[in-house]
Amino acid sequence: MADTFLFEIVTPAHQMISQQSELVVLPGGDGNFGVLPGHAPLLSTLRPGTIEIRDKDLKVLDQIFVEEGFAEVTGERCTVLAEEAMRVDEITRDDAEERLKRAHDSLLVADTFGVRIGAERELRAAEAMCDAIDQYEAGAGKSH
Repeated sequence: MADTFLFEIVTPAHQMISQQSELVVLPGGDGNFGVLPGHAPLLSTLRPGTIEIRDKDLKVLDQIFVEEGFAEVTGERCTVLAEEAMRVDEITRDDAEERLKRAHDSLLVADTFGVRIGAERELRAAEAMCDAIDQYEAGAGKSH
């Protein structure tokens, strides 16, 4: 069995990551899950949250915030298709808090069911982005 697998993150704009990895932890729709080489085939939705790329000793090598998307896992590969993805260390607290404020404001003025659903989705993403910054600043992301 191989020690690594190919991990990719693709957004509508570009391929963000394509690298060999030992362990990746993803924010699955039903909870976080880890991917190791030889993982059983899996297709999962992703909720807004942080992807952690770790080494075999569980040290965090990189953290990527994803808004939402899908993950396809095989024994040799894990491909994430995300609406939005960015490195957590590139997100500023001001940007995250501004996004959260805009999301709250949008929810307050949502006047139809469709607009409300979109505003709630944006609010979940903004809250997850703020959580990602909080965790990063608390030390979880300072190991790189």
